[in-house]
Amino acid sequence: MERGKMAEAESLETAAEHERILREIESTDTACIGPTLRSVYDGEEHGRFMEKLETRIRNHDREIEKMCNFHYQGFVDSITELLKVRGEAQKLKNQVTDTNRKLQHEGKELVIAMEELKQCRLQQRNISATVDKLMLCLPVLEMYSKLRDQMKTKRHYPALKTLEHLEHTYLPQVSHYRFCKVMVDNIPKLREEIKDVSMSDLKDFLESIRKHSDKIGETAMKQAQQQRNLDNIILQQPRIGSKRKSKKDAYIIFDTEIESTSPKSEQDSGILDVEDEEDDEEVPGAQDLVDFSPVYRCLHIYSVLGARETFENYYRKQRRKQARLVLQPPSNMHETLDGYRKYFNQIVGFFVVEDHILHTTQGLVNRAYIDELWEMALSKTIAALRTHSSYCSDPNLVLDLKNLIVLFADTLQVYGFPVNQLFDMLLEIRDQYSETLLKKWAGIFRNILDSDNYSPIPVTSEEMYKKVVGQFPFQDIELEKQPFPKKFPFSEFVPKVYNQIKEFIYACLKFSEDLHLSSTEVDDMIRKSTNLLLTRTLSNSLQNVIKRKNIGLTELVQIIINTTHLEKSCKYLEEFITNITNVLPETVHTTKLYGTTTFKDARHAAEEEIYTNLNQKIDQFLQLADYDWMTGDLGNKASDYLVDLIAFLRSTFAVFTHLPGKVAQTACMSACKHLATSLMQLLLEAEVRQLTLGALQQFNLDVRECEQFARSGPVPGFQEDTLQLAFIDLRQLLDLFIQWDWSTYLADYGQPNCKYLRVNPVTALTLLEKISREMKDTSRKNNMFAQFRKNERDKQKLIDTVAKQLRGLISSHHS
Repeated sequence: MERGKMAEAESLETAAEHERILREIESTDTACIGPTLRSVYDGEEHGRFMEKLETRIRNHDREIEKMCNFHYQGFVDSITELLKVRGEAQKLKNQVTDTNRKLQHEGKELVIAMEELKQCRLQQRNISATVDKLMLCLPVLEMYSKLRDQMKTKRHYPALKTLEHLEHTYLPQVSHYRFCKVMVDNIPKLREEIKDVSMSDLKDFLESIRKHSDKIGETAMKQAQQQRNLDNIILQQPRIGSKRKSKKDAYIIFDTEIESTSPKSEQDSGILDVEDEEDDEEVPGAQDLVDFSPVYRCLHIYSVLGARETFENYYRKQRRKQARLVLQPPSNMHETLDGYRKYFNQIVGFFVVEDHILHTTQGLVNRAYIDELWEMALSKTIAALRTHSSYCSDPNLVLDLKNLIVLFADTLQVYGFPVNQLFDMLLEIRDQYSETLLKKWAGIFRNILDSDNYSPIPVTSEEMYKKVVGQFPFQDIELEKQPFPKKFPFSEFVPKVYNQIKEFIYACLKFSEDLHLSSTEVDDMIRKSTNLLLTRTLSNSLQNVIKRKNIGLTELVQIIINTTHLEKSCKYLEEFITNITNVLPETVHTTKLYGTTTFKDARHAAEEEIYTNLNQKIDQFLQLADYDWMTGDLGNKASDYLVDLIAFLRSTFAVFTHLPGKVAQTACMSACKHLATSLMQLLLEAEVRQLTLGALQQFNLDVRECEQFARSGPVPGFQEDTLQLAFIDLRQLLDLFIQWDWSTYLADYGQPNCKYLRVNPVTALTLLEKISREMKDTSRKNNMFAQFRKNERDKQKLIDTVAKQLRGLISSHHS
């Protein structure tokens, strides 16, 4: 029973499910009925469902049939009406067809026009879109065209800015176009091109600067010269009206000797276009001559490109190379001043450019770099100047070089470069300048001394007298009172030498200008150089003249007179130096002039040369002596050669009137002593082995002639018989033999008041032996003792006795 209940329950559920599916089929769209049917087939009650479905279909068919039966009459009426309408519809269709045909025929042109309008609208839309796109592209193309134009006109920095705008602003807006991609790809190449072109411009600039550095330097040095001239004018204005002469007035004379050698530089083209300026025209600034824009452009371009450090390194490296080239002097620089000027102009031009770059750029060059270059330049310049200036032997060129170096130093000092080492080097060149001056003045003195006539200067008018006195400080009241014509005691070389000494002082002073030295330093330099001139140059010149082989006694006498007056003029030279340096001689450490010593030494040398010359003349006369030592004749006059010698001595000592007294007296005494000594040697020479008393008598006459000359006082100032003492040895010796006064000689020998005190036993023995040999020579028939033959043996015995006693005196004297 329960089983039956369960089956009943299951059939009820199945029926309900089938009912639900049927409702769902009825209400669901046909396209979505598949899942519903699938659920039926998935179940086990497929047959029962089909039965229910058939039942439901039959029910619906019955309902449809009922409904159709209900509406059948209306359906028939509708069909009847529809048949009526079909005819009318056919008519309407024909009318519509005909109307359509007509409409198609009439609208064919309109369709064509509308098709054309459609195409025009399409083109218009395309054009509008194209214009819009072109409006986006045009700024890009314009910027690119502008970029090309800027690069073509070498406006590289604006081109680089345009390239930046193009890359970052315009190209991103149209980046999807193919031409833009080409542009983007070309941008790095354009940057490199700009970089390379700007570097090429920089190289051209550096090359032009190297070639035209001398013109830039010349302009800068002209500016410095103008400024210095202006400063000098300002400094000199307060002195206008002053009675005291300035230093420039002092060496106007020397200025006439120094030729100005400042030829103008040749015209050049390129970055410079400046004609030579007249002295009274304003010289353009060095920076006005150079277009620095390539440097600035290249610096900006490399800075924008992030390669500033590369640019700085390249610029500094190239300028260092150029500096080394500039600092390499030409091998013949020392030959002319233009060589030095061009060398200095190039150096100045180089550093003027670097200084301008330093002050107009931010960090392209710095002070440390400039200082390093300047230290190198300074050392190389000083070394080159030392080397080349040492070849210079012309003081005018050395002076011009000094002025050029001062201008060079002043010019660079204006630009802030330290130049103390240059001024220190100028002090070295000053010593060389002094040496070249000394060489030049050695030639001047030599010419003056060689061309002098060594005769007192004759003057025939007051004008000539004042001219000589104006050239040389000389005062002599007695000479002034004498009527014209009259003579100065000195020769022409005195005023000439004096003026040349002053000219030398002017020359030394000229070098000291603009060296920033104190008056004391200038005074010390002048005095030291002048002392060298006096003690070395002038002294050597005088010594050479004095030692000349063909110098005469008259010339030597005149040299002594001249040096005496030059010695007196030394105080005026001291005053002259004091006046031009404004340093009093009483100042501590002031060097004194050694002119007095120089002229004294020269005078003493001339005096010695006079003594030597006189002695040589005496020797020449004595060479003419021709004594017959074996003669028996007694002469009655002095020998001819001695008479001529005495006449020569008288005429010579007559010229000594203007000599200082001691000089003339010394010369006269020296001549007499030399004459006496020579006569003694002549009498005692070994070649004369025999002589007679007759020859001794003749010799005695010659000695008497000499004594007569000595007594006549050829030179004033000697005391009585002073000059005769030169012949006292000869006189006593001859008296001893002529008077044959051996008893007195032997008896009084060694006593202070001995009559024959000056007779040496050796001399007496030598002469006695010569007479003894003659007496023993029996071959001579004209012997003086021939009339005393009976006493000949006694006489010979006496001679032997005297000789023996003389030998005894000699041996006792030696013991």
